[in-house]
Amino acid sequence: MRIRKLSCLKFTILTGFAIFIVINIKSVGEDEQNLQAEEEHPENGKRNIANLRTKDTDILESVPVQSSQSKEKPDPAESEAADSLAGERINELPNPLSSREDSQVNQSQDKQKSQLSLKDILEKLKEANKAQIIHNESLFGPITNDTIVIVVQVHDRIKYLRHLIKSLSLAAGIDQTLLIFSHDVWDEQLNNLVRSIDFAQVLQIFYPFSLQTHTNTFPGESSRDCPRDAKVHRVISSKCTNSAWPDIHGHYREAKFTQTKHHWWWKANQVFHNLQALKDFQGYFLFLEEDHYASEDFLHVLKLMINEKNNFGSQVDILCLGTYLRKFNFRANSKQTRGDPIMPARERQRHERRLNAIEDVEKSSPGFSRQLLWASEFLRSVLNVFNKAEVSEWISSKHNMGMAFTRTEWNKMVACSSSFCKYDDYNWDWSLQHVSLNCMKEKLQVMMMKGPRVFHIGECGVHHKKSDCDSNLVMDKVKNILKTANTFLFPAKLSVGRMGLKKKVKLKKGNGGWGDKRDHDMCRNMTSVG
Repeated sequence: MRIRKLSCLKFTILTGFAIFIVINIKSVGEDEQNLQAEEEHPENGKRNIANLRTKDTDILESVPVQSSQSKEKPDPAESEAADSLAGERINELPNPLSSREDSQVNQSQDKQKSQLSLKDILEKLKEANKAQIIHNESLFGPITNDTIVIVVQVHDRIKYLRHLIKSLSLAAGIDQTLLIFSHDVWDEQLNNLVRSIDFAQVLQIFYPFSLQTHTNTFPGESSRDCPRDAKVHRVISSKCTNSAWPDIHGHYREAKFTQTKHHWWWKANQVFHNLQALKDFQGYFLFLEEDHYASEDFLHVLKLMINEKNNFGSQVDILCLGTYLRKFNFRANSKQTRGDPIMPARERQRHERRLNAIEDVEKSSPGFSRQLLWASEFLRSVLNVFNKAEVSEWISSKHNMGMAFTRTEWNKMVACSSSFCKYDDYNWDWSLQHVSLNCMKEKLQVMMMKGPRVFHIGECGVHHKKSDCDSNLVMDKVKNILKTANTFLFPAKLSVGRMGLKKKVKLKKGNGGWGDKRDHDMCRNMTSVG
């Protein structure tokens, strides 16, 4: 009897344990299904932003940060290696383990793309590049030399692109521009977003040699390519295609890093030489990227800069609307302005009162500075620099954001195409720095706004340095800056001065990633001679 009772007890325990396991497995399965559903439909519940003319700028979704803004360096010229778009590198290339939010095509986009064959995508790219259709032309045309042509390089980060388009829609004078979006991914979500723009003329062009359309062959990666970290002396005798072309650091090419430079060069050649609507255009081209954000007065300020450039003549090549705020010692600037004997007494008193008011806010909110990071320094200096520009030698890590120039300056660059295409660095801006220092008769000169009108919000991407990735943090910072500086936007005129460099600009050893002869040849073959 006792044995029978023990057997019954064991049976009851085992049965209960089995039921517990079944319930948990079912629960895990449901969780996985829910997660998969969320991943396949990431846009569910989000606001449709097709109508971009809303005045509510506070409903913007997520957004990210400037990967170039982490560690402080004392001398901009000396810190170029750390500050370049190259970001944090492992053996001079970006850290592939860095987390990236929205920097790769999400699963819903992958699913949509899989419905199109490679042949279909190539045909659509070819048709679009041949047709060169300008949307809204009848509403805002024609294009004149006073039109600002805004060229945006787009990959696949649709969240950032929404923010950029939103900021453009709020800019004064945007109806007098032509927006050109240059894509290296064919995606209907991106296309629909761009085609929904109703506040300016819009043209889409498509980079035809992308990784999307060349998944298993150059300029993508094929199975016959040498592995990145393969030892040179071991692959010479192997059959891998590029065994003879490692980069300066002894590594072989990675297509995901070479594409950006190829795309930038193709895009520039395309807009300056191959667009019918711009064949006689002699005005300004402004170059932006999908993870930029513009102030509402950026076009107003750009036109002021154009007028000032005419005063400087050939001393200025590039106009720069953006910069990285940590490059400046804002606190020092504020103190200098406080004691500025040249400033009129009444203006100096007003400046003192405003700075004191800002300091009072900071004292009453001890966590204010920590919460907004560099916002405190910016607030101290915003009164001093928002209508100021400086002229200096062009430095890639400082002046690569929101660049504007004309066909005249482009002709100087394209004349050095061989130097650009053969330089062993996968960054287009470092390659242009090499061109400026080693090929051009005179180094590129820039006029840069000290109070930026273009901001880099791309926290999550190839050059992201941190293990975490908060896509809202920098958008909040930028909105706070522009809100604080609101009364100082749309200046009547600019104060422009020349800044001398403390040290001669020297281009240090490149970042590599561009040693493959096939990349050199392809880059040169994409070069158009006007």
